[in-house]
Amino acid sequence: MPSFSSSHKVNHKADDMFRLVADVEQYPKFVPLCQALQVRGRKELPDGRTVLVADMTVAYKMFKETFTSRVELQPESKTILVEYLDGPFKHLENKWTFKDVDDGRSTVGFYINYEFRSRALGSLMGAMFDKAFRKFSNAFETRADQVYGG
Repeated sequence: MPSFSSSHKVNHKADDMFRLVADVEQYPKFVPLCQALQVRGRKELPDGRTVLVADMTVAYKMFKETFTSRVELQPESKTILVEYLDGPFKHLENKWTFKDVDDGRSTVGFYINYEFRSRALGSLMGAMFDKAFRKFSNAFETRADQVYGG
């Protein structure tokens, strides 16, 4: 199963980066391959967590697919967990972590593990997805610079 992980220091606080990644409705503006994102539902839990169910449409040239995920925002631990529900994947899990390291800087951790339902789709899209995931941290850092200054 393909997977990708990165840990990247950014010039922004962990809380700011958490809020930026948690603001999924903004993804079509700056996330590679993300053409559309619609939140179907949002539930605030008593312990401070928020659970979203969202549809994300990814597009590249002739390829266009929509998949549904459950997104759990955990502000206390500054963690975001994404669990795949429906679409072209057989499996997808994604985790973001945010940790302050020093004066106004933080480390953003990104991990994703996925497998396409169809071997043909995996062959076609695998390299492109891998390339897109490698651009994710830069896309979020650039967005943070625009939103928070940098």
